[in-house]
Amino acid sequence: MSETGCHRRSVETTIRPPSNRVSPRAVRYWTVRAVPGWLVVTAVQVIWLVSSGQDVAAHVAGLVVTALLAAAHLIVMPRWRFRVHRWETTPEAVYTQSGWFKQEWRIAPVSRIQTVDSDRGPFEQIFGLSNVTVTTASAAGPLKISGLDKETAQRVVSELTASAQATAGDAT
Repeated sequence: MSETGCHRRSVETTIRPPSNRVSPRAVRYWTVRAVPGWLVVTAVQVIWLVSSGQDVAAHVAGLVVTALLAAAHLIVMPRWRFRVHRWETTPEAVYTQSGWFKQEWRIAPVSRIQTVDSDRGPFEQIFGLSNVTVTTASAAGPLKISGLDKETAQRVVSELTASAQATAGDAT
């Protein structure tokens, strides 16, 4: 017992990635979402090739390089993101890990949660995906869990809302 008469609990925290992966459908979603950018780059190169009529070999080489880069990006990026993107909620905190090129790991105590939202854009609706946004008083901004299936997102929103309401604290 300490001098104040209170027992101190020793809690060991292990730094580890959050345990839950996003929906496997997120791989297809991220792939489809990346395609328009590559189509724009390719269209610009084709227009330049057709309109200039000069140095055709260099333009064709540029198109080949673009096609190879696009293929590599569309194959690697979504799968890499799927391996990295993780999330977890516990009675004490929300954990997120995201990114593919620049990776970010965030933890927010449940006592700091101010709002919990879910959203689904048109393409996410096509793929049956939802996003959960957890807003806290942090200057770093909200935590976002992207690529969840609709049912999981609804469950997470309900559970986090209930946990935040049951947790003592002022969420600031």
